[in-house]
Amino acid sequence: MARFTLNGKPTQVDVEPGTPLLWVLREQVGLTGTKYGCGIAQCGACTVHVNGAPVRSCSIPVSEVEGKSLTTIEGLAKNGVLNKVQKAWLEHDVPQCGFCQAGMIMAVTALLNQKPKPTDADIDAAITNICRCGTFQQVREAIHAAAKA
Repeated sequence: MARFTLNGKPTQVDVEPGTPLLWVLREQVGLTGTKYGCGIAQCGACTVHVNGAPVRSCSIPVSEVEGKSLTTIEGLAKNGVLNKVQKAWLEHDVPQCGFCQAGMIMAVTALLNQKPKPTDADIDAAITNICRCGTFQQVREAIHAAAKA
């Protein structure tokens, strides 16, 4: 049994403690915005926040989030209003296929929470998510726009 707060709501799931958090979110809870990419914590498609920090959910067991607060892409918008990163993503036409974008948005949101006005060096260091469509220039523009919002 694992207990945590998910997108502001107390959540309890009956799974083996070693079950990867990604599969708990997708299969047990039914939140499919978090994607499976590589399975080895390299691509970032599975990025979620645990106590505000970005983590790659494919590589951590659910037992590690016991009692913690989790936010997924589904939890970013408040009362139907997109957050500033989600808005910038749309305004700068970042998504192509869209597969990696939820994880990218989660990583960028965490970066802006930590460094509200990141430099290009800050972005390079913090955003290691992989986009196979190659929208990295649009990502950078959207990050700077969100930082100004």
